[in-house]
Amino acid sequence: MPADISYTNGQQRFRYRVAAIIIEEEAVCFIQNTTEDYAYSVGGAVQFGETTEEAILREIIEETGQQYAIDRLVCLHENFFSNSSGVLTGLDCHEICLYYLMKSKGKQFQNQIGNEQVYWIPIQELENYKIFPNFIPHILNELNSGVQHIITRNKEQ
Repeated sequence: MPADISYTNGQQRFRYRVAAIIIEEEAVCFIQNTTEDYAYSVGGAVQFGETTEEAILREIIEETGQQYAIDRLVCLHENFFSNSSGVLTGLDCHEICLYYLMKSKGKQFQNQIGNEQVYWIPIQELENYKIFPNFIPHILNELNSGVQHIITRNKEQ
């Protein structure tokens, strides 16, 4: 099995990842771990030798059990952060993530795999939820502006 493009060197961690923006019935699909108080985008690490398009299609199946088609690339996110809790405690992280908008299938689905479950948030209510990344409402407002480039630097994520 190919390895994720992710490595840790001392207190520094790099990860190359992809994420999906899935919109059905005017709501966005997120994943929520039953042990956490926030929801996050569907996605994960790109594996060595895999294109980002192959990676996002694989990650959607792994996390939701669903097959989707890619509409288009909408965002390149450079994320610099560090955590004081969780599995990344004490690490300075640098992550590059490509966000793909997926073609709608017209209906929401439900699924739970392990501690992770699909969670739908209405687009008009996104700003009222604790979601990562928190710029998803901005991406949705700018979908017709081409590929966006977002850089975030957070001490705590």
